[in-house]
Amino acid sequence: MVGQALPLLHTQPARDWTVADLAVAVAASKTVLADRFLQLLDRPPIRYLSQWRLHLASGLLRTTGLGVGEIGATVGYNSEQAFSRAFQRELGKAPAHWRPEAIPS
Repeated sequence: MVGQALPLLHTQPARDWTVADLAVAVAASKTVLADRFLQLLDRPPIRYLSQWRLHLASGLLRTTGLGVGEIGATVGYNSEQAFSRAFQRELGKAPAHWRPEAIPS
């Protein structure tokens, strides 16, 4: 079940997932799915998704010239401010400070 959910989250990180949506997609109950995520990954599904989004965003910041707002939207945030707050909270730096000085062209 978690093995079915992870590819969905990984390939569709920008989708506005809820635990209910994910549970339907993998034919499980919300409770069972959430419990399995906690057992196997030590975090609930939406927390896992948030961390995955920020992982993807950190890579895009390091390897592309996309703007912070563009990257936030690409990984599923509705506003640049929400993305920046989440990034700062989770990774300890603002997205603009995460980007290296020279980005490969």
